[in-house]
Amino acid sequence: MTNTWTDIANANLVLVMGGNAAEAHPCGFKWVTEAKAHNKARLIVVDPRFTRTASVADYYAPIRTGTDIAFMGGLINYLLTEDKIQHEYVRNYTDVSFIVRAGYGFEDGIFSGYDAAKRSYTDKSGWGYELGEDGFAKVDPTLQDPRCVYQLMKQHYSRYTIDLASQICGMPVDAMQKIWEEIATCSQPGKTMTILYALGWTQHSIGSQIIRSAAMVQLLLGNVGMPGGGVNALRGHSNIQGLTDLGLLSNSLPGYLTLPADAEQDFTAYIVKRTQKPLRPGQLSYWQNYSKFHVSLMKAWYAGNATVENNWAYDYLPKLDIPNYDILKVFDLMGQGKVNGYLCQGFNPIAALPDKNRVMAALAKLKWLVVMDPLATETSQFWEKVGPYNDVNSADIQTEVIRLPTTCFAEEDGSLVNSSRWLQWHWKGADGPGEARTDVRIMSELFLRLRQRYQANGGKFPDPLLKLSWPYKIPDEPSPEELAKEINGSATMDFTDSAGAAIKANAQLAGFGQLRDDGSTASGCWIFCGSWTELGNQMARRDNSDPFGMHQHQGWAWAWPANRRILYNRASADLAGRPWDPSQLAGKWLVTLNAPQDSPAQPGHCLIDLQPQQTLGDGAECLGAWLGEPVLGWFPEPDGIAITDKDGSRILFFSRQHEGLYQGALKSGLGVTLQRAAGKD
Repeated sequence: MTNTWTDIANANLVLVMGGNAAEAHPCGFKWVTEAKAHNKARLIVVDPRFTRTASVADYYAPIRTGTDIAFMGGLINYLLTEDKIQHEYVRNYTDVSFIVRAGYGFEDGIFSGYDAAKRSYTDKSGWGYELGEDGFAKVDPTLQDPRCVYQLMKQHYSRYTIDLASQICGMPVDAMQKIWEEIATCSQPGKTMTILYALGWTQHSIGSQIIRSAAMVQLLLGNVGMPGGGVNALRGHSNIQGLTDLGLLSNSLPGYLTLPADAEQDFTAYIVKRTQKPLRPGQLSYWQNYSKFHVSLMKAWYAGNATVENNWAYDYLPKLDIPNYDILKVFDLMGQGKVNGYLCQGFNPIAALPDKNRVMAALAKLKWLVVMDPLATETSQFWEKVGPYNDVNSADIQTEVIRLPTTCFAEEDGSLVNSSRWLQWHWKGADGPGEARTDVRIMSELFLRLRQRYQANGGKFPDPLLKLSWPYKIPDEPSPEELAKEINGSATMDFTDSAGAAIKANAQLAGFGQLRDDGSTASGCWIFCGSWTELGNQMARRDNSDPFGMHQHQGWAWAWPANRRILYNRASADLAGRPWDPSQLAGKWLVTLNAPQDSPAQPGHCLIDLQPQQTLGDGAECLGAWLGEPVLGWFPEPDGIAITDKDGSRILFFSRQHEGLYQGALKSGLGVTLQRAAGKD
């Protein structure tokens, strides 16, 4: 979520597509009813089925399955042609004025750079911005240049007329017109729409493009970074957000860092490729700090065995020979008989994947299958004939199936990361039954046995296992507290951070702005840095007070990054720091020098003439998603980068204290008085 469950209460309009929150997320859906009851919000549901969510909607419209992009494309065309966009927001906080390279083109449904023989885009050199001699993107503030993003976007979406969209989506024109008009009202300052989606979008083969289209709509409306706005994914499990954050995907490392490809054998080239520079003067690039995040991760994993001499153990990382070994690829290889064994942890592929018969046929070709789960699942019993419900011949299945019962969340301490990015600590309520063990214990014992085998018998390349740091008091069952502290990060030696604070060796880090690439810091996941500091376990906080009535609850648990409840919240105010809507205040920025109600999205410093923190990390949120893929990533800027105003004379620091106040100081020594904001204004 760019925002939070509780923040939905601030919305004026709620659009639900690709999800059924009333049934699948009943606890979270109460915030939709809160918005309807107390903020006079309206609920629109667009879905092929009349769901329980649709049953309480103010307006429901059915849509043909798989046509969401046509609906969103038509909406974008409507907003542009009817001039229903928030101009100041869009002009200053997105890339509409950026000039796109001359190599970009789109014809007959194909973008430039497509190789028909390989059926892929092999040349994306035109998919970027035209750079000047100073290295910054060229812009046209008038938005008249035919190659600026604004004009190319208008041209691209002009084909999405309401008649065509209606025909594709199977939705009557009058119904579509009614919804678009309602959505367009949220381009006014003071009105916001939130978009809620779930697996009905993400599990499409074009799911990413659907979500990008929704993001473009919200940017045009000026609803990103706003209370009651954003594009909000409703995760399907209490900790699936945490799994994603910690590198669940086969091509990911914790904190959305990426594994190197087979061709990236050189460490320096790997880092340089991922270290992005700002695209405009005065803007910031989060990805400029990639090396700090990466080196700190490797120090957490390999401690003293990750050194500058061995490129921080870069050679220990696997190198991907293809872009991604996702679950569909794995089961494809399994079906070809190229996979001998499969460790299935907390996952039920027979129930989750789209082709049950194909999944079962693939499992039958394994030599062994290990299932770690608190319950018996369809996958763990795929070999068992159960009448017409699982009509298999067990004698033909030679796969050895081993079930390892695990504890559930109520039988262990630890943290969960919900859709709101909140890290919430929970405590053990009961012992696990029978032989059930924690996932941590099972995986730890497996690792220790593998390492013992490598120590005894050697191998082609045992270093990644033998040199892995394992400093836990009980090696075969590290405690949740030990792991949480390691993931947060600590100093490996004494150093002075960018704010001048002296950090002692072994001290817990206060935030990811303290991470360094000289080996002096270790952090298992940079975005979680700040969750367990010298002040203690921030995830265990349970202060549900809401002094500003904005449903932010800054003292409840801890949200990544930097306890920020609304991502990109600098965009909730204009360039001068004045909020678009004083009654929906995410934070005041310098003009009154009042304390932001949410952790500021700028890197610890807020200047009048600074652009807002952006999805791209390059200083402009991306309306160029229609180019086929985003130019960069989508994360906020790190704390702790020194910025000055135009004359270079002063820097204002906002530092959030543990008691919930913000304190400010001018780096030049000039006096400044900060007072906490009172009320909503």
